[in-house]
Amino acid sequence: MIECTISEAVRENLPMLESWLASAWIKPVAAGAATVQTAKVLMAAEIASASHRDILIDFRDGAPSLVRAANGLPARIAFGFDDMALGLALVAELLRAGRGPAVGEPAMAKLMGYAARIARSEAAVLIQGETGTGKEGMARLVHDESPRAKGPFIAVNCAALPETMVEAILFGHKKGAFTGASADGEGLFRAADGGTLFLDEITELPLALQAKLLRALQEGEVLPVGETRAVKVDVRIVTAANRDAAELVAAGEFREDLYWRLNVMPIALPRLADRRQDVRAIAAAMLLRMQNAGDDFAWLSAEALETLQAHSWPGNARELGNVLQRALVLREGDAIEAEDLGLAPVRLFTPAPVQPVAAPQISTPRADPVPAAGSARLMRGSDLHSLSRAVEHDAIQRALDENGGNRRETAKMLGISERTLRYRLANMRELAAAA
Repeated sequence: MIECTISEAVRENLPMLESWLASAWIKPVAAGAATVQTAKVLMAAEIASASHRDILIDFRDGAPSLVRAANGLPARIAFGFDDMALGLALVAELLRAGRGPAVGEPAMAKLMGYAARIARSEAAVLIQGETGTGKEGMARLVHDESPRAKGPFIAVNCAALPETMVEAILFGHKKGAFTGASADGEGLFRAADGGTLFLDEITELPLALQAKLLRALQEGEVLPVGETRAVKVDVRIVTAANRDAAELVAAGEFREDLYWRLNVMPIALPRLADRRQDVRAIAAAMLLRMQNAGDDFAWLSAEALETLQAHSWPGNARELGNVLQRALVLREGDAIEAEDLGLAPVRLFTPAPVQPVAAPQISTPRADPVPAAGSARLMRGSDLHSLSRAVEHDAIQRALDENGGNRRETAKMLGISERTLRYRLANMRELAAAA
């Protein structure tokens, strides 16, 4: 788990930062428990205490900015209430510095903690999830948190291997074993000796090779093509699949004995559409990776971030990366606006479906729309604006009730910033007082 220290000034000015870092699987520690390598998060006025590995925050109104660490100076980030959601995510990803998957959902932080615990064992791990949900990132986390972290991490996509060469690529071959084998080949198992071998899309491995893989796992040795003696290997196996391996076993397309050998420690990754706060974290990490350190940093506007978090992401993180890359190229201003994303605009509030009613028998003037319970005092006549406002206010009230009055969680549920929520609540109070 990544560690950092937070100054008292940061805690006072940005009390929500610590909560976000916990959801991002970053642990603030006391200054006395920190090492010289532990990054500090400080307010801009504390620059005298900063080193090149630290982060300075200027929490103020105005256009946001980000300057990366360079020439012995720390990273500097400035933002106000409107840009705080992305600002906190950028702080977390600057601290993470690519060490592990970018997350922001508390449930995903717990999953990373689970992965770190099982990493300390030698048990095989099977990661399942749709393409683009972060399976290789989770496999790297298992490796980095294991006693094998200093050893090699070798990743291979089984679906991309030529069927006639899979055995030689995995287990190695002897010179002259087949046409074109002009020299010995060690194979990926031996290349990963002392470390971790990550076999992605393991369910695409031919059935004939599945038996040989099972033997290699059981005996801890491989038989290179053309050799007569097996070679001992010390490898931890992590596998991944984007199809349900249990269903493939039932269909006879995957060996049951191999499935149970690989599925000692299962990890299931949900789709990105179910990880709204991960969208925020991944977007921040991608923006840092896609932009050159010396260039002016392009921020996502608050509306653009809300649009990203509201999207369904059928292509998961790969689609998110494509959208951000395109927006960075095609944007017309300094920041990325919602219209630069090419996605459907955000609907902050979705009214309940209208139930059909029987047609009136007599033509009479229609009555004014009747507001939902709890919003009658906010209605003003029969105009569409009042009806829309009542639906919006009822949605806010329901979200507040579900979250026990917690405004931060309410804003997350509604997909808006806390500042926007404050404005909506103030408007509700004014209308209620005038009623």
